Amino acid sequence: MSDRAFATRAIHSGQQADPVTGAIIPPIYQSSTHVQDGIGGFRGGYEYNRAGNPTRDSLQTQLAALEGGVAALSFASGLAAEDALLRGILRPGDHVLLGNDVYGGTYRLLTTVLAPWGIATTTAELSDLDAVRAALRPETKIVWVETPSNPLLKIVDIAAVAEIAHAAGAAVVVDNTFASPALQQPLSLGADLVVHSTTKYLGGHSDVLGGAVVFGDDRFVEPVTFQQFAVGAVSAPLDAWLTTRGIKTLDVRVRRHSENALAIAEWAVDRPEFGEVYHPGLSSHPGHEIAARQMSGFGGMLSLGLAAGPEAARAFAESTELFQLAESLGGVESLIGYPPEMTHASVRGTALAVPENVVRLSVGIEDVADLIADLEQGLARIASR
Repeated sequence: MSDRAFATRAIHSGQQADPVTGAIIPPIYQSSTHVQDGIGGFRGGYEYNRAGNPTRDSLQTQLAALEGGVAALSFASGLAAEDALLRGILRPGDHVLLGNDVYGGTYRLLTTVLAPWGIATTTAELSDLDAVRAALRPETKIVWVETPSNPLLKIVDIAAVAEIAHAAGAAVVVDNTFASPALQQPLSLGADLVVHSTTKYLGGHSDVLGGAVVFGDDRFVEPVTFQQFAVGAVSAPLDAWLTTRGIKTLDVRVRRHSENALAIAEWAVDRPEFGEVYHPGLSSHPGHEIAARQMSGFGGMLSLGLAAGPEAARAFAESTELFQLAESLGGVESLIGYPPEMTHASVRGTALAVPENVVRLSVGIEDVADLIADLEQGLARIASR
């Protein structure tokens, strides 16, 4: 299957028809335990749902195929995946180098949950390779990359950062949630591991919570797998099945997300109400050339800086209709959020604080003319206040 095109792998990897009935969709194995043929005689290797489940295994096969990995693990949430990865690889005294624009939950996990365990975290501008070199320490074990980043859509040269990190003995983890494997495969660019909130583009329909770790290097599989088994934050069978179903349309969905987002970004740059438009598809974006080289499209996310300031940003986020005010992203419907008080409230007052005039758009797959009209009426509404 590895020689097949992406869209084909998304539909067929791990999705063999049921051998008993011929059902083209593999069943949901909604079972907490499995009967043994004698003590230790596991049928198909299955013992207990926390240790393994056929539905989850199908999803994990699919995830590994999408990212070109040697293995994958599916978790109850994106943060559960990140936690298992970090606890599986790191030990007290280790250091993580983190980008200076990342999901607030990742920063919170590292600086409030893992810091008391003895894990040090510093941030740097990872798009500046000299800054990466300067920030590495002898005890750096992980360089954590988001590209495009959340919410300012910064672009990091994965291959260049991987070369620098590996020379220093550090592993590279890429959070590929914003791009999805439909647009970017970090393992092929030198990353060692990929993480996802599968809640977002992989699930794609705002109806399931999940996370994933995909391995490009065998040496990390055992410790992270043990962490998952020992702590137990696995995806439930129904959640795994819903994610698998979503992935089958990932390729076509992400193409539409990307087309719509670029059209909106190009519309927004001509509007005086926006002082900044953050989208890597714009030729004016500082990471545009790198994004064009390492991605096959620019994604469905963009952020806008309201020229009139924070109050205008808050009002705009509350004035749209098709763009519904909510956290999360990557669903077929469009969402708008105010990161300083929503997704990134945990980094307020830190070096990672999001500018308070910024709103974030998750552009859905609706008709783009309707989406632009909705944004225009939102602007008109706040102008009339």
